[in-house]
Amino acid sequence: MVRKKKTEEYEAKIKQALMVLGEVSEDSTTPRNIRRSAKDAMNALQGSEYTPAVKASNAVALLDEILQDPNMPPYTRVKLWNVMSFIEAIKD
Repeated sequence: MVRKKKTEEYEAKIKQALMVLGEVSEDSTTPRNIRRSAKDAMNALQGSEYTPAVKASNAVALLDEILQDPNMPPYTRVKLWNVMSFIEAIKD
């Protein structure tokens, strides 16, 4: 029962992160390489071959790398930090 509740909580966090990443990936004011990384992170979160924690870890790694980009608009950086805070809490 506890495991099922955790799984539902993790799925809700992933869904939240996917919504924000979708916004970033479709924002035409965001540089193309950042939009591409947001799409890559979305793909990492949507994959079915790994556990939620591994998917979240892969997405965090992708986002952490792109957050170092000096060309990133500040509002996009804040959105990506929020996404990272959603998915960093996912554990096995």
